[in-house]
Amino acid sequence: CYIVFKALPSTAFGLGTWQVQRRQWKLGLIEELEKCMTEAPVDFPENLNDIQNLVYRKVKVTGKFDHSNEVYIGPRNNLRSEEKSRGGGIISSARTAVNGFFVVTPFTLSGSNIKILVNRGWVPRYKIDPEKRQKGQIEDEVTITAVVRDTEKRPPFGISNDLSRRQFNYRDIMQMASILGTKPIFVDADSSSTVPGGPIGGQTVVSLRNEHAQYIFTWYGLGVLTMYLWYKKHFQTLKNFWRLR
Repeated sequence: CYIVFKALPSTAFGLGTWQVQRRQWKLGLIEELEKCMTEAPVDFPENLNDIQNLVYRKVKVTGKFDHSNEVYIGPRNNLRSEEKSRGGGIISSARTAVNGFFVVTPFTLSGSNIKILVNRGWVPRYKIDPEKRQKGQIEDEVTITAVVRDTEKRPPFGISNDLSRRQFNYRDIMQMASILGTKPIFVDADSSSTVPGGPIGGQTVVSLRNEHAQYIFTWYGLGVLTMYLWYKKHFQTLKNFWRLR
């Protein structure tokens, strides 16, 4: 036990230093992903297997929406703060919504029968029914710029997706693709895709868990505490030794 106690300070400081390095790596990764989102959009790849290399990259896609087959992710807040502050468009006057849903719609690529999943954007809860936003249901072929997204895992203690109501609490791409008969490819339409009366696009944020700061505090704090306890015990032992001489 004494050997283990003696090793605790150096072990804790070592783990704290490792968390510092991990935090720097995570911050660098977030910066890299944010940079990806600012780069010019590329054409949608002909080989669908290449899409995994484009996560968080902007792509251009042309095709048609199938509005008869929507699903929804939420509840979610509108991430486009400038849209909320303006008050016009889909969010209006006294009924400004604090939360709503992302509208995910099958999108058939032009010149093919390939369908992918497009998050058209955010609508307030009271407009989740497509009948209340018919003006924004584009029927013609369109070209949109969108950000490629990866799937999400169910959060710990998170609520399961409600398939009977077509409401998803998290972005399970395989599950959505299975229900809607699309390829397991998911993109977020950017803000330029927003049309009057339709969902508000541009709802992508770089979201990575970055809890390393609290781990740094924990491990360094434990290192200081165990070093103090070790010093106190060792110093007291030396005092007793010299007192007996």
